[in-house]
Amino acid sequence: MKLEVACFNLESVAIVAQSMADRVEFCDDFKVGGTTPSIENTLKARRLFSKELLVMIRPRGGNFNYSDTEFNEIKSSIKEFKNTGIEGFVFGILTQDNKIDFERNSELVNLAKPLPCSFHRAIDYTDDYFEAIKTCIEIGFKTILTSGHKSKIELGMDKVQEAIFHFGNKIQIMPGGSLRSSNAKKIKEITKASYYHTSGITDATEIANLNEINALKDCLSNE
Repeated sequence: MKLEVACFNLESVAIVAQSMADRVEFCDDFKVGGTTPSIENTLKARRLFSKELLVMIRPRGGNFNYSDTEFNEIKSSIKEFKNTGIEGFVFGILTQDNKIDFERNSELVNLAKPLPCSFHRAIDYTDDYFEAIKTCIEIGFKTILTSGHKSKIELGMDKVQEAIFHFGNKIQIMPGGSLRSSNAKKIKEITKASYYHTSGITDATEIANLNEINALKDCLSNE
């Protein structure tokens, strides 16, 4: 079982580099759930972390419906970040009626090629969860980060299990959202996912906790 850690600062990236985690999702602004980091910090993160590094592309916190200006900003960011040595992107755009924006997301996935793209937890704000997963597959996303249409994975793990059962051979469905070493065993048993997502943050510092990340990885790896 593999583990991705969302890092909201370079201190966390340095800590995750010492851990048993497999991948970093690098972003900024923990308080709003992640936004696009700076190019400068991304280059530093790339030097700190030798394994797979993904970058979140999100121009602001709040909802996932973006203006034309914001969409152009997203496109510019993807073009810039493609040259930083990262392995992929994380983003997600919804329509005003909370469906996956097929046209805009398709444009971004094509723009990002050959780098793969993950659709983030905007999926949990869609009105029709399973239809949204089908749309992500059709667009060409490789991964979906989800808490099962709920605020945290403990509440949505049964729905994630169902999603993995129906779509797991077409897209990687990655449980996340308040995943910790204390609940990982239960979530693993229910979802039977192959990749998991955490911030590894255990206090108010907004910095990943090395012991928590390794404990979580141990929990996921042990039968």
